[in-house]
Amino acid sequence: MSHMEELAFGHTPNSLMELHPGGRKVIPLRLFALLIFAMGLACGPAHADRRVALIIGNSAYKSAPKLGNPVNDATLVGGMFKKAGFDSVDVRLDLSASEMRRMLREFAGRARDADMAVIYYAGHGIELDGNNYLIPTDATLETDGDVLDETIPVERALFAVEPAKQLRLIILDACRDNPFSKTMKRTLASRAIGRGLAKVEPTSPNTMIAFAAKAGSTASDGDSRNSPFATALVEHLPKPGLDLRKAFGFVRDDVLKATSYKQEPYVYGSLGGDDVPLVPTRPIATGPQANPQDAVRRDYELALQLATRDGWEAFLAQYPDGFYSNLAKGQLNKIAAEETRAAAEQKAKAAEQEKTRLIAERAQKAEQEKAVAAAKAAEEARVAAEKQKQIEQARAEAAEQQRKVAEAAAAKALAEKQAAEKAKAELAAKQAAEKAEQPAKPTADRQIPEAEQKVAALSPAPASTLSAADLAKSVQSELRRVGCLSAAADGDWTATSQRSLTLFNKYAGTQFDAKLASVDALDALKAKPGRVCPLVCNFGFKADGDQCVKITCRAGYRVGDDNECEKIPEKKPVATREDSRRRDADRKQTEAAPSAPQASGQMICNNAGCRPIAKGCRLGTTNHPATPTIKIPAEICN
Repeated sequence: MSHMEELAFGHTPNSLMELHPGGRKVIPLRLFALLIFAMGLACGPAHADRRVALIIGNSAYKSAPKLGNPVNDATLVGGMFKKAGFDSVDVRLDLSASEMRRMLREFAGRARDADMAVIYYAGHGIELDGNNYLIPTDATLETDGDVLDETIPVERALFAVEPAKQLRLIILDACRDNPFSKTMKRTLASRAIGRGLAKVEPTSPNTMIAFAAKAGSTASDGDSRNSPFATALVEHLPKPGLDLRKAFGFVRDDVLKATSYKQEPYVYGSLGGDDVPLVPTRPIATGPQANPQDAVRRDYELALQLATRDGWEAFLAQYPDGFYSNLAKGQLNKIAAEETRAAAEQKAKAAEQEKTRLIAERAQKAEQEKAVAAAKAAEEARVAAEKQKQIEQARAEAAEQQRKVAEAAAAKALAEKQAAEKAKAELAAKQAAEKAEQPAKPTADRQIPEAEQKVAALSPAPASTLSAADLAKSVQSELRRVGCLSAAADGDWTATSQRSLTLFNKYAGTQFDAKLASVDALDALKAKPGRVCPLVCNFGFKADGDQCVKITCRAGYRVGDDNECEKIPEKKPVATREDSRRRDADRKQTEAAPSAPQASGQMICNNAGCRPIAKGCRLGTTNHPATPTIKIPAEICN
């Protein structure tokens, strides 16, 4: 039962209640649970493998130059895993040592229930005495001994993915030229610090470790926003049904070509004889599909029956965007207009009562005029509120009518689609039976393609029921949700909206026409579960997930031009003998000068302005020329 149904009908622990035209019917909770379980056994889909992924990108190193690509690469690869349908994708950027250890510990817990566990790391790495280590952003690595204390061993990542049942995959885009190895002090001259990362041979079965560059060599970040290795990963890994070994082979070929055969990715570990795709082949859906808008429409109609502010606010909290959300906002505007009208009418009544009271008490003329003006203003406000209520009422009724027309068209299109799919399934069954009865029948006699075309002709694409302005507003709302548009969704398809759709095409890999808002673009935007365009922060802020946080420096430090904390230089003032003589001379001149005469401080103000009281006069009061009963300030001279 949805949240809106609970508001409308109530929900008790021992029974489930449904509303019928003839009354209320109560179904015992135990029977309802058995029905749901039986339906799940009868028509539920097969249990899909659980896949989890942890994505880490470190760019903002505090003791080394900032890397440009790891954060971009991690965001790109994380989006790829989300698009591939992974059950859990955790993208973390610029992590310290403690944060990396905590994330690996939490990910190990998620991997216990997973069939496939993947860790992707982009940033600096280092090899020491044949062992590989991942470098957090807060590492200093002044000596080779600090590597053991300030970095994360690759074996820790292997331990995190080890509980997975079918596949354990670690992707290391950490073979860059490491600046720490050039500056750190050696405690032992015989201790080896290698170039790139060392070769790794996993001991657990069905475990693979992919390097951006072969052991002992370094990887290139390239000249674009993303490294060649990350670009190739996103291109080949999510292909449905493609075995991982073949996918990494395609990645190797692309990186070699992109780097003029200077960088060769390499994979260590082995899998069994069966194909192991990162994304399984998607089965072809058969039978009628459920309309995802049914639940939204049902909750909207329940809120429409309630017709209260609480009901509409609860609906908008559950469904903040979409066609029905716009209708709900119109209903809220109508309620707000009615509340404004009622408040204005109450205020007008209070003003009228105050005017009557002042007249009955024979109040002064000025107070009566003030009360009359207040009553007139209140009446004008009441009339304006009444007009606004009528306007909002008309808008809500028009939107409700449009909703009913749109729902009727959608229901008709869904019925036609279901009929076409049923006819196509029956035709396929009939053809299969004929093929079984006549195995020797020549292929030329079959009429399957023509029949399929006839069935396809029965299912025309449903026409969009949204107006151009509503479609543009919906596309703008989705562009804001995926982080590609910062302006408000006003339904006006301007150059800003066109640039936002162009930006979405760039990062989502689509090719929609940015000059106009289309239904295809809206569907593609809704299919994105999270941010697509990268987060760009202003000076003094840094990206933390999907939001910008202010950079805080410790005492004695400030944010520098490179958006990093730097020490504040000390300024020591130096006083000269000439400055001391000048201050003494100024002080003596001030002490010798005669004191200025002090004013009395009395002023008189009128419509012409304010002026001081003349010598020998004083400030007093006199009668108003027009109204002798009123005293006004005056200058009195004897």
